[in-house]
Amino acid sequence: MTAEPQAPRKPPSTPAKPSELPSLSVAGDAVANRVAELLSERGWRTAVAESLTAGRIASALGAGEDAASWLAGGVVAYMPEIKFGLLGVTPGPVITAECARQMAAGVAQLMGVQTALGVTGCGGPDSEEGRPPGTVFIATSVQGRIEDHAFEFAGSPEDVLASTTDTALDLLLRAISAGRS
Repeated sequence: MTAEPQAPRKPPSTPAKPSELPSLSVAGDAVANRVAELLSERGWRTAVAESLTAGRIASALGAGEDAASWLAGGVVAYMPEIKFGLLGVTPGPVITAECARQMAAGVAQLMGVQTALGVTGCGGPDSEEGRPPGTVFIATSVQGRIEDHAFEFAGSPEDVLASTTDTALDLLLRAISAGRS
């Protein structure tokens, strides 16, 4: 299965909209199986560090084929002090691209994996750290190369969580497919 060419990405300071991400022709539960296939082909493992999504991404990945061989695990770092102490995030605001980057790097180091995700944001209904509801930062790490992505998702808190989970899985698949973050 070959992914379509990627459109140029906006700089991290400019939030992208989910509709601006090119289609992979892989939907729903099939994403976890495609991630599984690619990781298995490369002999790689992955891990996730989640705040906003509180374990949803790890759960979705865990549904993938033979997950025990490629999914090292996940850290739900909902409280800032867990991000700081366990994942090595620099103390300060946690709804930032830098926090997502440090979460991805921290969980990759903690679990000794080649690929990782770091996800943080504000689901709503209220603003946090001066960020409006729907503000999300997702970082992918592949072989130590980290790339961050900023989004502004619309809708209820549940809509934001669903959009974040789907987008994070899509970005992980794309990063692994490209062999980079």
